[in-house]
Amino acid sequence: MSTYHLLKNRESSGKPVRIGIIGAGIYGSMFLSQIPFIPGIQLIGVADIDVEKARKRCIRSGWPEEAIVLGNSTAAINNESQKKKIVLTEDSSQLIQADLDIILEITGIADTGAYHAWSALENGKHVIAVTVEADALLGKALRELADKKGLIYSLGYGDEPACLCELVDWARTAGFEVVCAGKCVSYNLAKRYSTPETGWKYYGLSEEQVASGDYNLKMYNSFADGTKSVTEMCSVANACNLTPQLAGLQYPAIEYEELPSKLKPKTEGGILEHSSTIELLASENRDGTPLKRSLRWGIYVVFKGQSDYARHYLSNFSAEHRIITDPSGESSILYRPTHLIGLELGISVASVGLLGVPTGTPSTFVADVATVAKKDLNAGDVLDGEGGYTVYGKLVTAEQSIKGRYLPIGLSNQAKMAKFVAKDSVLTYDDVTIDKSRFSYRIRQEVEAKYPIQQ
Repeated sequence: MSTYHLLKNRESSGKPVRIGIIGAGIYGSMFLSQIPFIPGIQLIGVADIDVEKARKRCIRSGWPEEAIVLGNSTAAINNESQKKKIVLTEDSSQLIQADLDIILEITGIADTGAYHAWSALENGKHVIAVTVEADALLGKALRELADKKGLIYSLGYGDEPACLCELVDWARTAGFEVVCAGKCVSYNLAKRYSTPETGWKYYGLSEEQVASGDYNLKMYNSFADGTKSVTEMCSVANACNLTPQLAGLQYPAIEYEELPSKLKPKTEGGILEHSSTIELLASENRDGTPLKRSLRWGIYVVFKGQSDYARHYLSNFSAEHRIITDPSGESSILYRPTHLIGLELGISVASVGLLGVPTGTPSTFVADVATVAKKDLNAGDVLDGEGGYTVYGKLVTAEQSIKGRYLPIGLSNQAKMAKFVAKDSVLTYDDVTIDKSRFSYRIRQEVEAKYPIQQ
C-alpha cells in the first residue's frame, strides 16, 4: 500500500500524523501551502520569533485567518488543536512539548536548529531536520540520540540532501556500486567572496523580491558563496558514507555525455581521487560560457555494474539510447533534473510518521565543513557565520578536520578572532575565542572526542 493510501487511512480513522513547524520562512511557508491538500496530516502549531510575520505567511499560503490563533503555552496549543486550530507561538519549547508526533525544524540557523532538534528528541518527538547547517555540525550526535530514544531523525525531502540520499539508496538497493553523487551549481570563484549586499544578485533575486522582505539575504548569500551547497554535500556524505576527496570539491565543468567517463577514479581514467565520493559540478566553463547540456539545479548519482551480466545489459541499454555509459559500459548516471524544496516536504512527514523510515539520516562521520577566511581577518574581528561578510565553508574529510583542529562553519558565528589569519586560510579552534557554554559547542566537542584518530 502506498504512503498516500496510508495517509488516507489515517484521515478516515481520525488519527492524523500531528506535526509542529519551527521556522516560518520561505521553505516553511511552501510546506504550509501544501498541508491542506495532504490527507492524514494535522498541523498543530508554528513557532517563530516573529509571530506576526508567521501569521501573514500562513494566510498568504492559503490558511483562513479564522483557523489561526495565538498561544504561548503547551496547554493552549493542545486545547486549540482539539478545535483544529493552528497555534502560532514565539516559544518553540512550548510547541515541542505539545501533543504531537513530529517536529519539523526549518530555522536555517545551525545553533538554533541543533538545539531545537535535540530538545524535540529529548521530549519524545521525531525530528525532520531541514536546517542542514545543524545536521552538518551535529548530525551524528542527533542520530545517536534518536536511536537511543527509539525515534527517527530525518533530513527533509525537497532539499537536495534527502533527494540525493534517495538516489544513492536506489543505486545500492538495486545492487550497483555508487561511484559518485552530487549536484550541479553555477560556479564562479568570485562568488566565494560575496556578501549579503551582493549575494542576492549572484543568486538571481530581483530588487522587488529583496524589497518584499521575504528573503533572508544572509541565507541566500550562503547559496551564492557556495557554503550552502558545501554544507548540503557534507550532510549527504555523512548520510551515505561517501568520503570527500582530500582536495575537496573541484567543481568540474563536464558535458552531460561525458559524466560517466570523467566521474570515476583517476586509476580508471577519470578525475576522482577515489570511488564512493561526492562532487559538485559546474554548469559553466571557467571562462563563463555555459555547457551545452548541464545538470543545473539537478542532482545525480554515478553508478557501476558489479557483475559481468549487469555490465552487459548496461552496455545494451546504452546502445538503445536509454542511458549513457562510459566507454567500458560499466558506469552510468541517473539524475533528477530539479527539486521543489518545501513543496515536497510531505514525503518526509509520511515516511517518518507512517513507515518509521527517514528520508536520509546520518550514518557516519566522514565529512565536515571547515571555516575559511573571506578576507584578511585581524585579532578582535567577530565572525558572522554562514552567508556573512567574513567566512565561507569548505568541504573536508572528518579526519582532516579533527586532526587539523579546524573550526566548523556551524560554530563560526560570533566567534572572535584571537590572531591575524590571511584570506583563504582555514581557521582553527586556536585562531578564535568561542563561547564554550554554547549548546552546539558542547555537543560538538563530544562528537570530536569520539572520533577515532588514526596515527
